[in-house]
Amino acid sequence: MFAGKRIILGVTGGIAAYKAAYLLREFQKAGAEVRVTMTPSATRFVGTETFAALSRNEVAVEVFNNENPGKNWTKHIQWGDWADLFVIAPCTANTLSKIVQGQSDNMLTSTVLAARCPLLICPTMDGEMYESSSVTENLQRAKAQGHYILEPTEGYLASGLEAKGRLPEPEEILKKAQDIIKKHRIKGPLTGKKVVVSAGPTREFFDPVRYISNPSSGKMGLAMAEAARLSGADVTLLHGPISLEIPDRIPRKSFVSADDLFNLIKENSDADVIIMAAAVSDFKAASVEKQKIKKENGSNELKLTRNPDILEWLGNQKKEGQILIGFAMETENLKENAQKKIKKKNLDWICANDLSGEDSGFESDKNTILLLGTDSEQTFSGSKNQIAKEILERIFGKG
Repeated sequence: MFAGKRIILGVTGGIAAYKAAYLLREFQKAGAEVRVTMTPSATRFVGTETFAALSRNEVAVEVFNNENPGKNWTKHIQWGDWADLFVIAPCTANTLSKIVQGQSDNMLTSTVLAARCPLLICPTMDGEMYESSSVTENLQRAKAQGHYILEPTEGYLASGLEAKGRLPEPEEILKKAQDIIKKHRIKGPLTGKKVVVSAGPTREFFDPVRYISNPSSGKMGLAMAEAARLSGADVTLLHGPISLEIPDRIPRKSFVSADDLFNLIKENSDADVIIMAAAVSDFKAASVEKQKIKKENGSNELKLTRNPDILEWLGNQKKEGQILIGFAMETENLKENAQKKIKKKNLDWICANDLSGEDSGFESDKNTILLLGTDSEQTFSGSKNQIAKEILERIFGKG
């Protein structure tokens, strides 16, 4: 239901805070990745350790870290950019009031202001509080601001009274959350498609401190991943050792060697679209020394063996309807070599770039790409971000 979706769960200081732990688990069972932010008063009901253990992520409470000033004070910005949906359950009258007034005195309310995703508020409080004119007005204001409200249910409350104010059951919250995500899903030619993109170099170690590699920055692969996300795809980025900052909104898995990447590709080979932009080493050391090779004991020769041809393996395993897009980096005979690869590896498209070009290459922000299909070709030049967008529009349309 929520496979690949990213949920921020906000927990405020009401007795129903303990139920948020069960809600978190239900989101996880449905496939979501969940991060938790709590108001300081919520920690009086349930400790942060509980949610940290369940979510496998640090719990955000205060904007500033007194023990380590300056650390993570922008987390609300990062999380707000990362999430597909922000759910506050339970939401107290106090936090509801702060939301509609735009206050940001803790990490939860700060993240609300920074969030780019829809917000689902589950107001939970005693019946008389819920029916008060102030709360009624704040709920109306929250709706007018574009937020979603899931009304509480009636039942036995912590006060001992029977009234409307209970937190709805997890399955009801999940159903509402699913409806909201569907409504706000990016609409594009890749909507509903699973897309896997590889990026960056591989490193083939021949002793603990030395390796064979290349200067790939991963910029083109990251640009392809972001362009696919903006086309509506559920994207997973597989990246090698790169120094680029990857936005939190893009799920990722890291690799070091070609064998590592091959294993990740096998795990994700069911994707609708696979874009192999990584610069994979063709060779690796025939054997890896356990200790650093000393000059006095070293040889002038390094014996190599071939790495698996991941792209060719994908071509041989290609499923019906699956689209494979490869990248080819050449220093000569660009078109001829790319045409050979598209046939040999059973690709649908190949993006070929000449490393000797003035505005192309590993670490440049610009590129020139020759896009070849089985019966078409087109050249794109410009920034890597713009080229990535144009490549996907050429292949899949503008939606």
